[in-house]
Amino acid sequence: MHMTESPRPSGAYTTDQDPTSYPYDGTTYGSTAGGYPPPPPYAPGRRERRAKRPAVLLTAVALVAALVGGGTATLVGQLNSGSDGATGSSGAVRGTTVSQSSKGTVAGVAEAVSPAIVEIGAASSAGRSTGSGVVITEDGEIVTNNHVISGAQQIEVTLSTGKTYTADVVGTDPDKDLALIKLRGASGLKTATLGDSSQVKVGDQVVAIGSPEGLTGTVTSGIISALDRDVTIARDDSGSSGQGRGTDRWPFEFGGQQFNGDTGERTTTYKALQTDASLNPGNSGGALINMDGEIIGINSAMYSPSSSASGSGSTAGSVGLGFAIPVDTLKADLDTLRAGNTS
Repeated sequence: MHMTESPRPSGAYTTDQDPTSYPYDGTTYGSTAGGYPPPPPYAPGRRERRAKRPAVLLTAVALVAALVGGGTATLVGQLNSGSDGATGSSGAVRGTTVSQSSKGTVAGVAEAVSPAIVEIGAASSAGRSTGSGVVITEDGEIVTNNHVISGAQQIEVTLSTGKTYTADVVGTDPDKDLALIKLRGASGLKTATLGDSSQVKVGDQVVAIGSPEGLTGTVTSGIISALDRDVTIARDDSGSSGQGRGTDRWPFEFGGQQFNGDTGERTTTYKALQTDASLNPGNSGGALINMDGEIIGINSAMYSPSSSASGSGSTAGSVGLGFAIPVDTLKADLDTLRAGNTS
């Protein structure tokens, strides 16, 4: 702050001021008729010290600014590194993940992963059925359930954008109910990230995305209800009840009971994740996703009890009893599927 002096002439001080005496050069302030003498020698010294204070203050402010600036840079770096590092804990395939600002929300998971989930229409001599799939490469590799495309003579895939492609079967594994198909002429597709199902715990929140009843891109949420459930399914579409192609309701066995019809004589059993996220016919082959946007399972079996109304055989909807193939099972089988094994 700039300081100025305004020396007062003799007699300018009011009478109520205290004419305190200060010894200086043998003269007493306020006692001489000629008024106040020049300022004492220590006054310039005080002005000099005061003049230095702004410089010291500026130095201190600069130091604080440097510290704050460094902290800000560190924070920004941490946020950026966190965003870049959210691409999946492991895996053969990396792709779309949840943004840092939406992490941990169903809306964030849906926004990030939905573009990588497709609807699969499979046509066969028995009719047409609908399932779901997960895009794992930009040029159109898609993972789904074997039972979704089993016996299909033509496969049509619809992306979340509405664009459709024809697909070919690359490889199948009926024992694990997994299949790999490939789109014709696709490029630049949004892909999903395969996570680590060994880290999944009971009670973890999950999101399911698929095409139940042909409703493409349907999002539901729930939790992991149990781990390592033994689920038995038909290896192909030859179940004695006639369920399979053309019905979307694939029969399975769990806990000694049969659901959605008879599984037939040719069956296979795998360890599954159990979830209460709503799954309905058409969700098969779709994704079960953790809150980091990573695929932890491929939805494969769901119990949809028949409606009692009019005996039409329509389904009454999800009752919170669904199963998914752990993604670690898929990752272990991916090379075999890519090699074109079909059994």
